[in-house]
Amino acid sequence: MRVRAALAAAAVAAALAAGCGSDGPATPVVNLYNAPQQNLPAIVRRCNDLAGGRYRIVLNTLPRGADDQREQLVRRLAAEDDGLDVLGLDVTWTAELAEAGWIREWTGAHAERARRGTLTRPLDTATWQGRLYAAPYNTNVQLLWYRSDLLPEPPATWSQMMAASARLAADGRPAYGEVTGAQYEGLVVWFNSMVASAGGSMLSADGERVDLGAPARRALAVMRDYARSRAADPSLANTKEDDARLAVESGRAAYEVNWPFVYASMAGNRPGMLRHFRWAPYPGIDGPGRSPLGGANFAVSSYSRRPAQAFEAALCLRDPESQRIAAVRDGLPPTLEAVYDAEGMREAYPMKEAILAALRTAAPRPVTPTYQNVSTVTAVALSPPGSIDPDRTLATLREQIAEALQSKGVLP
Repeated sequence: MRVRAALAAAAVAAALAAGCGSDGPATPVVNLYNAPQQNLPAIVRRCNDLAGGRYRIVLNTLPRGADDQREQLVRRLAAEDDGLDVLGLDVTWTAELAEAGWIREWTGAHAERARRGTLTRPLDTATWQGRLYAAPYNTNVQLLWYRSDLLPEPPATWSQMMAASARLAADGRPAYGEVTGAQYEGLVVWFNSMVASAGGSMLSADGERVDLGAPARRALAVMRDYARSRAADPSLANTKEDDARLAVESGRAAYEVNWPFVYASMAGNRPGMLRHFRWAPYPGIDGPGRSPLGGANFAVSSYSRRPAQAFEAALCLRDPESQRIAAVRDGLPPTLEAVYDAEGMREAYPMKEAILAALRTAAPRPVTPTYQNVSTVTAVALSPPGSIDPDRTLATLREQIAEALQSKGVLP
């Protein structure tokens, strides 16, 4: 009797330990690591409900800064940490992590689902050497945002922006045009798009050689001229995205080159100004410019102990409804084209046609496993923008980027 009772008690204990419900310990846990996003917990809850107990996503929030996010992921992946499953990656990290063997290739039905309906430019950011290593979650492009009460017609080029600011300043009106000129990724984004707008590129198509020619020199000259013009805020050398947004909202600036999140911010913070807050294509040098391309992708760690569930979770986290929630509530432009026509998108994205148009010609940043090194030396060489000497700075960039490309390490 005692033996049978002991066995029965052990069976009950085992059943309790295994769990019977969808939230019990037996349910495979999929650890998601992602940048801070206000409404991502709601998306996670939705996907957990849809999973029906097959897995349970646990959200782990990375630091706010992109460099800090990358450092945490890279260090843990280098240590082969099996506690990471789904990884939210900046679009510039795909090549680095794929080349290091830290993220899994998407194949078969998972790859087909990730590609289906996805816009071309975002899909390119998830690819390395012709293979898919992530599923695009959100995308981003910069536009020119301006006050129509100060600028009835938006400038189309950087020279037109400088001329417009000079006129506004002469009339004693807000004249600054905000640009991300601080020594960080935003400055590299500005330079890369300027080079692309001039018809050039920073690296060769295979990402192995420096390709900074005459277009790069033109880009440098325009950046220098802008930084020394009446358009430049005195704090240009320290300006990041939020600084630019706040300068326009405060009434100090007439326009800004920035991501679409500024529209929702204006609506929430300065609704009285919203009727004068307009958008236009990214400015060019001689004609239409090429907007920077941003966004985030979901990858699956090579060290995940449950890759099948991780792939399924990632696909749910970026399915049409998840992307609609992220777009409407968090201001993150979708990578699935059909979502732009979904419920609520017209109200949240009155500029959606401009975003889609910009995505067709957007300029991706250089694709290379050593992008972090390339970005770092580029930002240093360009800072502060007002001190750029086109010939000297170009020579410095060529030399230092060439050295950065030879780096074999991927640690920060």
